[in-house]
Amino acid sequence: MQTIGLLVEFKDGKVKEAVFGMAAAATGTDRQLVALVVDAPAAEAKASLEACGITRIVDIRTGAAGWNPAVQAEALTAAMQQFDITDLVGLTSPTGRELLPRIAAQLDAPLIMDCIAVDLEDRRVQTTQYSGKTIATIALTGDRFIYGLRANVVPAQENPTQAEVVEFSFEPEQSAAYQVIETRSDGGSGPQLAESDVIFSGGRGMKNGENFKLLFDCARHIDAAVGASRVAVDNGWVPYAMQVGQTGVKVNPKVYLAFGISGSVQHYAGMKSAGMIIAVNSDENAAIMANCDYYATGDLFDILPELEKALAALNS
Repeated sequence: MQTIGLLVEFKDGKVKEAVFGMAAAATGTDRQLVALVVDAPAAEAKASLEACGITRIVDIRTGAAGWNPAVQAEALTAAMQQFDITDLVGLTSPTGRELLPRIAAQLDAPLIMDCIAVDLEDRRVQTTQYSGKTIATIALTGDRFIYGLRANVVPAQENPTQAEVVEFSFEPEQSAAYQVIETRSDGGSGPQLAESDVIFSGGRGMKNGENFKLLFDCARHIDAAVGASRVAVDNGWVPYAMQVGQTGVKVNPKVYLAFGISGSVQHYAGMKSAGMIIAVNSDENAAIMANCDYYATGDLFDILPELEKALAALNS
């Protein structure tokens, strides 16, 4: 039986929704799914994890104070060895980008990030290349395999079973080679950009950072995320964490709404896999108008306030 490890991430004490899609991608015949939970409420997550086919939950406790990726990567590596896990699947998220490469290096295992499809039986994955113009199929060889899956590329599926919770204590060696001096938060409490089902995104047409409030006002009514083009980030209107594109975050929402975005190749590469793309631009010849499902030619400063009113009415 093939034993697949799933790196479980949490937000506000709950399992991230994208984890359930990751479990669906890893489900297969003659396969055991093992959830790896590091310094998080494993027992409280049991019901939600076993509903998607996970039969074992490893509650990894490091005793580390705060977030320390070096310690967590060592603990996850030790857990993989202890429970004979051959394949580890995680999200291509900030946490995944920190942990998965460290684990791969420690195990001398192949690693592919930003996968849009995984075949765990044949150890083949697909990922986009050349600004999304082509899809590469990559075959992996080795004894253990590490995959970073793009959030939301596989829908969640119910697969109820019974799971056992197993405690695994890990005592890291004291080392001065890596120390966490300070942890900062941007204070954001909304959905993360890469994992959101709906994204409102703004570009040069927003004119300044203050006008992004119009997007946030719309997004809060439907628990959506807010993104931006590279121009908006380069101009200092919004932080880099909001940038969608080849050099920013690659997203896969159900709906992507682009306001005042021209639609450069680099931006399109980061959101072309959205289920539906809706564009609003005053220039009917903008590149994004030819690469969307629906568009409106008009002034976004007229459209956004009316859209916010309509969304507010839905929640009233």
